[in-house]
Amino acid sequence: MTRLEDGMVPFIALTGGFVVLRLVGLAGVDVLDAWQPALRGALALMFVFTGVPHFLPSWRRDFVAMIPPVFPRPALLVTLTGVLELAGAAGLLFPGTAPYAAIGLALLMIAMFPANVSAARRGLTLAGKPVTPLPARTALQVLFIAAAVAAAA
Repeated sequence: MTRLEDGMVPFIALTGGFVVLRLVGLAGVDVLDAWQPALRGALALMFVFTGVPHFLPSWRRDFVAMIPPVFPRPALLVTLTGVLELAGAAGLLFPGTAPYAAIGLALLMIAMFPANVSAARRGLTLAGKPVTPLPARTALQVLFIAAAVAAAA
């Protein structure tokens, strides 16, 4: 399995982004010279990677299919979550809005988790590849939510 197939792109964006931004801070870029601004930047990067595909036709079809059948207007929900992810990513980049954006994104990830559970249980694909298995997806989701909460503090 490639990293894309096993759902690791957001994890790599978060952890790799954090390491790079923290190193940039240590090299003298004052705005990144602490763990929290580096974490906020890394979360923003992760949400750009996860938000943009909501608007790419092949990915969008798969995201719409992931929405549990009980929810009405799945295409609208995919659009809304994509907009919220991208707006949250932008909000993380400004100190005044970062804590609110981080909490909003944590809540969004909690709200979107049922779609991930539904997709895993129904054996759906994302961009032609199997969705991340539920145990791994759950662990990643907990990590992502914890990162957002830490970024909000």
